[in-house]
Amino acid sequence: MNRSMRTAGLALILSLPFALPAFAQSAKKAPAAGKLAPDFARKGLDGQPVHLSAYRGKVVLLNFWATWCGPCMAEMPKFSSWQTKYSARGLQVVGISMDDDRAPVDKVYRRLKIAYPSVMGDDQLGGLYGGAVGLPISYLIGTDGKVLARYQGATNLDQMEAQIAKALPKS
Repeated sequence: MNRSMRTAGLALILSLPFALPAFAQSAKKAPAAGKLAPDFARKGLDGQPVHLSAYRGKVVLLNFWATWCGPCMAEMPKFSSWQTKYSARGLQVVGISMDDDRAPVDKVYRRLKIAYPSVMGDDQLGGLYGGAVGLPISYLIGTDGKVLARYQGATNLDQMEAQIAKALPKS
């Protein structure tokens, strides 16, 4: 590789941050533990409104997922079982599909018999949470609306469940 090729390659690499899509450049940092989870309102897959702040007083597991994401498909049935198991104690699981097309999302939801609401996400909603890159991404949100924990990628679900159980009000 000659010097001009290396220089051109370096110039290209240095320009990459500026070549990112506008949504990625404007994405906020992911909300840290102790910070208020960004609020949003969307129509759920079932047509009902889903407003994050409406779940204040509950522990929320907010999960960014996609139909093409293997770890997402593996954890969703577990999240659904937690919704059933812990809902009386105040857990609310909310899914945010980052798929571009709704048809496969509806198909997965029916096939897996998911017991919690999910909305269609987009770059704007993902940007509120630091960008939805590296799915799955989940946030455990306390009864006060503040982030308790953030999980990215394949996660130890037993540890996650223990953290959820600890955050729930004692019955």
